[in-house]
Amino acid sequence: MSILYLLFLLVALGCMVLLDRRYALFFWRDARRATLVLVIGVAFFLLWDILGIGLHIFARGESPVMTGIVVLPELPIEEIFFLAFLCYLTMNLVTGSARILARRRTRA
Repeated sequence: MSILYLLFLLVALGCMVLLDRRYALFFWRDARRATLVLVIGVAFFLLWDILGIGLHIFARGESPVMTGIVVLPELPIEEIFFLAFLCYLTMNLVTGSARILARRRTRA
């Protein structure tokens, strides 16, 4: 049992928070809306995972870098943090890209 993968996910999430804070991309722009979007995104992908597990499409692989803690059968705790990271990364990319494109349009 190891926490290495979970630790890397937490570090990556921390980096997303630092980028967000520095450029006011998501939570530092509108915390209420960002919370709602993030919760809905994670819930959507968790439902997706649960359906995939129920249909025997997804299965938990054994890895020495994972904790071995499962939230539901075949759903490791790391998956929740990965989904949160994925949603946060996506929203930072979307808002950051929109800002860059808007700045380019005003310069042109």
